Order: sequence, then structure tokens, then C-alpha cells
Amino acid sequence: MKSAEIEEQGQHTLSEIFSQPQCWSECLAQMAVGAELRAAIQLAQRGAERRGPEWIFVGCGTSYYLAQAAAASFNYLKLPARAVPASELLLYPTLTLHAGGDYVPVVISRSGLTSEAVRAAQILEKDHNLRTIAITCADGQPLEAACSVTLKLLDADERSTVMTRSFTSMLLGLQYLAAIFSGDNTFRRALVELAQQVEPLMKDIPQRLRLFTESRSFSDFVFLAQGPLFSIASECMLKVTESSCSYAQVFHSLEFRHGPKSIAGPETLITFLMSKSSYDAELELLEEMNALGAATMVIANRVEGRAQRAASFAIELGLQSPEYVQPAAFVIWGQLYGVYYGLKKGLNPDSPKNLTRVVELADGR
Repeated sequence: MKSAEIEEQGQHTLSEIFSQPQCWSECLAQMAVGAELRAAIQLAQRGAERRGPEWIFVGCGTSYYLAQAAAASFNYLKLPARAVPASELLLYPTLTLHAGGDYVPVVISRSGLTSEAVRAAQILEKDHNLRTIAITCADGQPLEAACSVTLKLLDADERSTVMTRSFTSMLLGLQYLAAIFSGDNTFRRALVELAQQVEPLMKDIPQRLRLFTESRSFSDFVFLAQGPLFSIASECMLKVTESSCSYAQVFHSLEFRHGPKSIAGPETLITFLMSKSSYDAELELLEEMNALGAATMVIANRVEGRAQRAASFAIELGLQSPEYVQPAAFVIWGQLYGVYYGLKKGLNPDSPKNLTRVVELADGR
């Protein structure tokens, strides 16, 4: 296949990935002045007046990893939260909802059409008498009809099958909701400023990453992270799987020693998403994997000398924002790697094999 044809295949996904900083700014600016944000705050405050609610984030696939990332930020801001796959809520509701509990459910779906997400919202509202918040990138869809309040980030929607800017934009939107609800203006300002810090990174790193991608082929991909970046590593894993039809796995970094490291070797690319709090412990693991002969990629806000020497490829972000504000900036490089590796294999990342933009199930399934 000619290189020009390959480039044409990935144009929508690449354009959407590169548009993220601008999209973030537009979405947060619109969200800040929207009536929907105020309505969501008021809905949650009704629970806070009683005992203080637990936030339950519900999603499927990428939206579930988004739910995990959002829950991490809410917990950091002292707002109890957890993430639940929509299927678990549908099949095992008693493992999620407990009698007498105060909950603020947030249901996540880019399209607002995902069958399991819509059904979960309906059950939460009707069967459990819980007022729900939806976050979506579409207007007037069934999820909006099922929920009490809907946060809509319409500019973040994509033409491509896989979620890229919709993931990061909805994550920042939920983090913004947490900042407003908790009254943490420092966190809120840092979220708004993130786009201008990330924009310069889009000029140099992508070309270096593409050259690295084209220089090496791998049979296994592993993504490792701890704390607020574990959900981001999970999403990077999914992007490589979706966009390049490759086998990829994700583990908590220090869990990799407990069995999974048996796959470490020249045919395995191990990507470390290293956060500030766990950097030293993850650095030791990075050096250990390098000694075992594995190829390694490091994504970190700061990459000092030891990490540079142990990494086959390193991305240093150099952000000025707090650790829990940064996750959206980390996922970009997993998104790009997945697209570049898919193009390397002659695939079309805009329309991956066996996938559709929306998972809609027949009635009763």
C-alpha cells in the first residue's frame, strides 16, 4: 500500500488527536457559562445536604476508563467516588448500590446512544429513584432523555470510530465539575491552563514518536502506571488494541513483577506512565525491565538521567500543573502510538476491524 494511501486512512483520527488542546479550551469555556453545570451542581448539593453523596461514574469501554480517571480526581478533591462498568450495574446492582446510600450517578457516553449506558440510567432513575447526570458529546439522544441533567460537550465529538478528544474533553469536564463542587479554585484554574501547556508539545513529539514507531516492530504491548494514571494506561492499552489490532495489556506498575514480567524481552514494548508520587518506585522497575532486554517507552512530566538511559524512547511533558490535573496530557501519546502503529501495519485507524462508533443492542439483550 502506498504511503499516501496509508496517510489518507488515518487522517480523521490524527486530526482529532491534534485538535485536543483547542478542543479542551472551547469545551471548558462553554461549560463554565452553561446552565447545565449549575444544574449538575444543584443536583449533587441536594445529596450533600443530607450526608454527603458518593459519586458513581458509569461507562462502557473507553467511557469506563474515563469513569475511573474521573473518580480518581474526585477522590483527590475529597469527594468520595468510584467507577462501575454499566454492565456490572445492570447485572449485579446490589454490588454497586447499597440500601440507604446517597449517590450521585454520572453516566458517560460519547454518542448518548450506548445501549448499556442508557439502560443503566433508566434503571437508576426509575428503579432506584436516583437523579442522574449524563455527560455526552451529542445532542438530543436517549441518554439525555433518561437522565435528570446532561452536560454536553458537542465540540468534542469525532468522525472516527475510536474515542480520542471526546475522552480527554469529557475527563476535563468532569474534573472541572469536581473543582467547582469542591470549591477548589486552584485545581479549576490549572485545568483551564492545561491546554496552553500541552499545545507546544504537539509540534515536536509526534514526529519523534512516529519515527520510533516505524523503527521497531513488537508482538506484545504493555502499559504500566499507578494511581491517577492507571486508568490512562488502560485507555492507552485500548487505543493500541483498537487502532492497530495489536495485543496489548495493562497492569499496575509494581504488579508487573508478580508474574507478568515473564513476557519482558526484545519483542515486548513496555510503556511506563510515570507520575510524580510513584516516580522513584517505577524508575527501579524501568531499570529492571531494561536489564531484562525489554524495549521501554517512558511518558513522564520529568524524565531525569537514569530514566533517559533506561528508556528506548522518552516523552517529557514539562507541565506546570498539579499531578492530578495532568492525566489528559498523558493519554495523547498512547492515542498517537496506536494510530502510527496501525498505519505501519497498513490498517485504517479511522475505521478499525470489527468496531462501530456506537454499541447498540437489540431490545431485551
